[in-house]
Amino acid sequence: MIAKYIKQEIADLNGTGHTQAYYKMKTTPMDFEEFVELCCHEGAMPRDAIKGVLTLVSEKLALCMAEGRTVKIDGIGTFAAKLGMRGDKLPDAFELGERRHNAAAIEVKGVAYRADNELVENCRDKCQLESAGVSRLRKPKTTIEERTEKARQYLRKHTLMRVDDYAWLTGLARTSASIELRRIADDPTSGITYTGSRSQKFYKLRTEK
Repeated sequence: MIAKYIKQEIADLNGTGHTQAYYKMKTTPMDFEEFVELCCHEGAMPRDAIKGVLTLVSEKLALCMAEGRTVKIDGIGTFAAKLGMRGDKLPDAFELGERRHNAAAIEVKGVAYRADNELVENCRDKCQLESAGVSRLRKPKTTIEERTEKARQYLRKHTLMRVDDYAWLTGLARTSASIELRRIADDPTSGITYTGSRSQKFYKLRTEK
């Protein structure tokens, strides 16, 4: 089967004269039963045995990661638990002045996965690509100054803001919202800064010194 890719173009939001382009695979979902059926076609193991092995791997992965282990499965990749603040603890977590938090305020927020090079190479060797067209994200009607002011107004009410909040607020695509927020936070005159990183990155109003 030939896979398809989409070229996504993001309009110049900041007047640099350049349009950014990204490429992503056009994907279709495959559920657990379909994957098991695909494995059964190899004829090496019966369906119930394949399902049992996959279920066991899932359960033991969860257990090992819960114990603080990093698990490497050859040909697949490395798995480790990611921690973050509980959602109901976020306002307190980023108040001015460092505050200590006990274990009750922290939880597993996701799983970090790093693909094994063998898996990537195997996928690359099997993959045949063709274009599925271009997706263009148009430049919004509002200016960056107007969008920054919307963000400040939001933060006066809500204290913290995620990228998804800014995307909803301004109508930007999430990728565009993330790029623009980084530029805003890097500008000390915007009145907005950030705390945390990656999935635990939040934007907030700068405090006057």
